[in-house]
Amino acid sequence: MHSLAVLLFFGIALFGGAAIAYLIGSTAVLGFFVTDNSRFLAALPQRVFSQLDVFAFMAMPLFILAGELMNRGGIAQALINFSLSILGRFKGGLGHVNILTSVFFAGISGSATADASALGNTLVPEMEKKGYSRDYAAAVTAASSIIGPIIPPSIILIFYGALMNTSVTALFAAGVIPGLLLAGVLIVINAIQAHRLNLPGGVGAERPRFWPSLWHALPSLSLPVIILCGILFGIMTPAEAAGLAVVAAILVGRFYGALDFKGVLEAMYRTTLLTGAIFIILVAITAIGYLASIQHIPQQLASLVQDLELGKVGYLLILNLMFLVAGMVMDVKAALALMGPLLIPPALALGVDPTHMGIIVGFNLTIGLLTPPLGGVLLILSTVTNINYWQLVKAVMPFLLAELLLLGALIFIPEISLFLPTALGLTGN
Repeated sequence: MHSLAVLLFFGIALFGGAAIAYLIGSTAVLGFFVTDNSRFLAALPQRVFSQLDVFAFMAMPLFILAGELMNRGGIAQALINFSLSILGRFKGGLGHVNILTSVFFAGISGSATADASALGNTLVPEMEKKGYSRDYAAAVTAASSIIGPIIPPSIILIFYGALMNTSVTALFAAGVIPGLLLAGVLIVINAIQAHRLNLPGGVGAERPRFWPSLWHALPSLSLPVIILCGILFGIMTPAEAAGLAVVAAILVGRFYGALDFKGVLEAMYRTTLLTGAIFIILVAITAIGYLASIQHIPQQLASLVQDLELGKVGYLLILNLMFLVAGMVMDVKAALALMGPLLIPPALALGVDPTHMGIIVGFNLTIGLLTPPLGGVLLILSTVTNINYWQLVKAVMPFLLAELLLLGALIFIPEISLFLPTALGLTGN
């Protein structure tokens, strides 16, 4: 009866439009009273601070700031021109350019929403001008934007690493091959659609000259190489790389002449809002996790998995289905923080590698940014490009199905994710 009251309160608050942090936090506090554990609330502040006192979290606001600075610094246009000089000759070439630009942008910002915002404002109008339908241009932008959270530096992988006590460096290494595979899959789908829909482009298409566009894009292209190599080869910690990314973003923005003092202040303000929102969610999630540990819920879940004899693959399929459903209606980081500490430990007990688990969950939840009814990237692009939301959902479906197939491959073939961290000696950290 008490549990039903808590669920009823949660449902009313959810559909009443309460902010996710207040919704989770208030439900957790109510849960302490309902389960007769209110005496443990006195220790909650100490528990919260101990959970948030994680060195890996330092990198997150810095990478967010770097992404915000780069979004305002003229980097997107330089990357678009360089990508166009390589792929503009192919049919549907601007779609390929969109995807390749997302790969470059991913190595700088680590954020799907930053990618979608930047390319939605720049490349979608350009594609429409060249003869692409606005729906298709926005769909390619949406599908390719989720490369951002997979290829390092990745905000969601930093979040996972800190939450589940997994090496962020190993997670970054593990994200490289899946991220590039995702780009390859999207390019194949775009090529098929280019011939099916008779999209513009081809041998005679106008495109920038390669060497001038490379020279102009070189400062932007050097950033992901410096950041990634510095982290993977042990020269810098993720937090140090994030600090370097901020400095480099300011310098590159000044080089392109698009970033002024006002832009820096706006980026810092936006970063403060995003970081505050993330950490208040973490505070609320810590309260839920504390109550769950008192009630021995993770142990009960692990026991249930053993009793059902699901096995590693069976449990992974169920876990991924639950995360996909959560990603449809919840913020990515909130879904990870709420469900991860409960659902991931049983998978690890079955022998799933924690680094492989991080890539699966990160990829799974970023797919949620493309799924209705609350796909975050779809909402952003629908607003930015003034497209009907459900038209955009329909246009993105071929890309979404391909991404789900790739998720299945990552689940069944862990070597895809683990090859690079194993080769670099990062597994087991």
